[in-house]
Amino acid sequence: MNEVSLFRLYLLRALYLLIVVGLGIVVWPGVIHQEKPWELMEGVVACMLAAFSALSVLGLRYPLQMLPLLLWELVWKSIWLIIVALPLWVSGQMDESTWATASSCLLVVIFPFVIPWRYVFTHYVKKRGDRWR
Repeated sequence: MNEVSLFRLYLLRALYLLIVVGLGIVVWPGVIHQEKPWELMEGVVACMLAAFSALSVLGLRYPLQMLPLLLWELVWKSIWLIIVALPLWVSGQMDESTWATASSCLLVVIFPFVIPWRYVFTHYVKKRGDRWR
């Protein structure tokens, strides 16, 4: 049986809600009431986070269908923490800005406990892909 428990669905919904509320408080005010033009990467990050939070709203209704969104977030934050933050931390070169970003990214540690890995394996690894022709 590959069904995800109701409890796990509520955990997923809670995670999506945390993302929606958290980014709604932190990111959306700056997007809506932008005081000055953003630098290139600052604008890219703000818009990507706004899109992530907007798509997370769909996760409240469709928690399993929106799993790729959580997987993407887990993967990119894990890569950044391992490739960027960890070497700086080990060498004692973390500055205040990098610490702030790393702290934000560390929220990803709860994702592996919420994601239904058996479902992911069954539907994204084991299941036949869509046809190419």
